[in-house]
Amino acid sequence: MNEILGYLGLGLMLGLAGIGSAIGTTIAGNAAEGALKVNPEKSGNYMVLSALPATQGIYGFVAFLVWLTRDFATQGSMLFGVGISVGLVCLMSAIRQGKVCANGIVGVSQGHDVFTNTLIYAALPEFYAILGLVGALMI
Repeated sequence: MNEILGYLGLGLMLGLAGIGSAIGTTIAGNAAEGALKVNPEKSGNYMVLSALPATQGIYGFVAFLVWLTRDFATQGSMLFGVGISVGLVCLMSAIRQGKVCANGIVGVSQGHDVFTNTLIYAALPEFYAILGLVGALMI
């Protein structure tokens, strides 16, 4: 049973982080698609902001790779706890970051000088995904 929990935790770590990044980049990408119709000259800014929520999937993948070396039979419960924690933090962080980026994309498309501020605001939910990764690496 402990081993099953370990594999489940590992799967949740990778899966939830990836799902969050897919949702977050889609939210921002949808805004970018609309913004291209209004102000296509800023497509580089839209692309950068749309890509930001992808990092949470990377964090989940890094933690997944690090935890693959663990003993699932004896550490399964811990793997489950860490896996679901990192997965959920990355899931929520990526979705919320995607919404921040989407709002920034709309602002940029309307001619406002908000690109740099949006990067700063987008770093705030990212910080918690980084903490989740660091916590997973420290155990």
